[in-house]
Order: sequence, then structure tokens, then C-alpha cells
Amino acid sequence: MPQQPAGWTARLSDWWGIDSGWERLPADPARAYRNDLWLGAAFVVVSLVGAELARSIGYFEDDPAPTWLIYLLAAVGAAPLMWRRRFPLVVLSAVYLHFLVVGLTVPLVTILVPLQVVYFVALFSAVAWARDRQAMTLVVGAALLAMFGWLAWQFAVGAGIDGIVEQMGLADEQPGLVDPGVAFTAYNLLINVAYFYGAVVAGQLMWHGARRREQLEEQAATIERQTAELQRQAVVTERLRIARELHDVVAHHVSVIGIQAAAARRMLAGDPDAAAAPLATIEGESREAVAQMRGLLGTLRGVEDGADPGDGGSGGRAPEPGLADVSALADDAGLDVEVRVVAEPGAVEAVPAPLGLSLYRTAQEALSNVRKHSTARSARVVVRVDRRPARRDEPAADRFPHGFAEVEVLDDGRPRSGSSGTGLGLVGVRERVATHGGVAEVGPRATGGYRVRVRLPLPRSTSSGRP
Repeated sequence: MPQQPAGWTARLSDWWGIDSGWERLPADPARAYRNDLWLGAAFVVVSLVGAELARSIGYFEDDPAPTWLIYLLAAVGAAPLMWRRRFPLVVLSAVYLHFLVVGLTVPLVTILVPLQVVYFVALFSAVAWARDRQAMTLVVGAALLAMFGWLAWQFAVGAGIDGIVEQMGLADEQPGLVDPGVAFTAYNLLINVAYFYGAVVAGQLMWHGARRREQLEEQAATIERQTAELQRQAVVTERLRIARELHDVVAHHVSVIGIQAAAARRMLAGDPDAAAAPLATIEGESREAVAQMRGLLGTLRGVEDGADPGDGGSGGRAPEPGLADVSALADDAGLDVEVRVVAEPGAVEAVPAPLGLSLYRTAQEALSNVRKHSTARSARVVVRVDRRPARRDEPAADRFPHGFAEVEVLDDGRPRSGSSGTGLGLVGVRERVATHGGVAEVGPRATGGYRVRVRLPLPRSTSSGRP
């Protein structure tokens, strides 16, 4: 069994992204690389201007290098930045090789401020944009080692610390608490540590920030896809439930038609006139069954082929609840529910089964939402059945030629903090309303609380809603 890496080793590896398979690429590579060309060209111009300004103030007065060579070395040092994001490690190697070679031949060129900025940007870009993180650590480590090795060599082989201190006129006196030689060495070391490691840390932070942003974008896209899938599944589930209701509608009407047909067959021989009533019932039941099937099937056109995730069959199922069963919801709601029925005697029971089931499910969903998402402790349910023709003063959407059946759920609570739902339950309500050609009002009330009202049109003639 391989030995697990130590804690600090794992953290260091994660910080550098050595084991990460993620690669940072510009969002728009063509535009990013084009901008780098302009940036590199700008640094070349600034480096040439800086070299001329330094020469004009006597900076290269004691340097035997010709002027054209100073210009050339300044331009060559800045030019690699044109490819800083396309080939970040190659650019870093070229820039720091330039630093070492020129530092040994014409060292005053490397101290120009524009080129100092170029060295910083090259190191920063290599850490921030390198796609191979293992190669990045090797190249950056080699560059830092070379820089500090060159610095130590300059102190050892060059003028030396004592010579520098003597040139500064500090050999015979000590202005501060620290020896001038020690202070000079520590000061230069501090500047270079801040310079080089500042570029490394800034580049690594930029790399981590880019990786976190991409991860958040991927998570947001995943959540969006999952939400859309949940909504689609909710619609499919509701449509499959409607398909089961379609089975109940067909079974009910076909049973009534069969019974009435048998009665009419027996009456035709002895009393043909009496057979007219069963035949009229058969005609009405068949037309109503066709109308309801057309409405239900219209909502199932978008359902994909697949197995029914239900209970495996409809045999042995209890009768579906209807509008008359809304009063029973008060016992199971977990709230103080007042149920009020506004209808003529027998009108509620005469509502067709599909309409009654849709209104029952609406009230059930609304009361469930009150219990889960509202501060209300009570609710009021109003059931209305009106067989009168539509009045002219009613809104156009509420005008139904043969009357309507309606359920309305009201509460006076406020939304409960931290309990917002997905809204998928209301998807089923609207599917049912669309199936029956009704209208729905769902939303907060002007006086406070919430209101859910669904009104469905009644057919031309109604029979008992239960077989």
C-alpha cells in the first residue's frame, strides 16, 4: 500500500496545482493573444524610451557598449512579452536568460526600470497561465535559483560588500544600529524576495481565482440543468397521473353505457318508447367521454415513451376523490380549516369526476403549501358550483356557458423564512386547469396572505360524478 503524503506536502501540491488536471485558457484566445502582441510592442517602445532617457542623463557614460547595442538589448528583453499567455514558460525562460547574459556583459541595461517591470510580468504570467503545473514549478524554481545565485555571485566576484560600503562613505561611521555591510546585504535581499516572490504569489492567486470562477460557473450550469430536469419530470409525472385519470373516465362512461345499453335492449321488445331514455343517456355519456378524452389527451402529446412509474396498474385502486371530498381535507391539513360550500343541493355531487378530481387536487396542494411555506395557522376553503349561464358583467375569462365549478383557498399568513419551495406543485395545478379549459388565480392578496382560485367550466349536462 503506497504511503500517503504528509499534510504539508499535500497542501503544497494543492497550492501549486501540481496534481490538478485543470488548464487555464483565455475565454477568447484570439483576442487575448492579440492583446499580448500590443502589450509586448508597448513594452518594447517604453524600454527604448527608457534607455534613451537613461543615456541622456549619463547613466551609460562609463559603459563602453555602443548606443545601438543598448537599444537592441532593451528591445530584445521586452519583446518576448508578446507571447506571454501563448507560451508562458518559454517567455519566462527567454526573459531570464536575457537577464543573465546581459547582466554579465552590459549589466546597466538590466537595471532599467522598464526591463525590471518586464522581468516581473514574465514571472507573474508564467505562474498565472502555465498549463503544465509540474513544468511550471521546475522552470520557476530554476529561474529563482538562477536569480539569487547571480545575485550572490555579483556580491562575491564584483566590487564586494566592503567596496560598496566604502564607495558610499560609510566605512568609518555607522549611521544606524546595524552594520552598514550587513544592512546593505539584508536590504538587497529583502527587495529581491519581495520582487520575485511577490510575482509568484500574485500569479498563483490569479490561477486559483480563475479555477474557482470556472468551477462556480460549472456548478451553476449543473444546477440550472437539474432544475430544468426536475421541472420536466414534474410535468411528465403530472401528465402520467392525468393518463390514469383518463383510464378512470373511460371506465366510468363505458360502464354506464354498457348498463344503459343492456337496459335499452331489454325494453325494445316490450316497450320501445321506454327505451328512448337509456339511449339518450348512452348518447350523452359517449359525447361527454369523447370531449373529456380529447381534453386529457391534448396535454399528453409531449410525454415521452416510457414505463409508467406508478403503482404498477390501476386494478384494485380506490375511487379517486372528487369535489365532495374537499371537506375531508380539513381533517388532514394540520391547520384550522374552514370549508364553505356554495352550491344548490346535489350540485357538488353532480360535478363530473375529472373536474372534481382536479379541484380536489388543487385544494390539497394549496393547503399543503400553506402548511409548509406560510406562517398562517388557519385557512378558508370555498367550494362553488353554479349552473347558471354566464353573466355579461363577469370577466371574459370567467364566462362559461354552462356554469362552473370552483375551489378557492385563502390564508392570511406571510411567507415563512427559509422555506421557499420549487414551485413544481403549482405546475400540476396549471396543467389540470389547461386540460379542462379553466382559469386560475395564484398569488398574494392585496390585504395580506395568499390566494389560490381555480374555476373550471361545467359541461352541457352533468351526471353523478361517481359510478
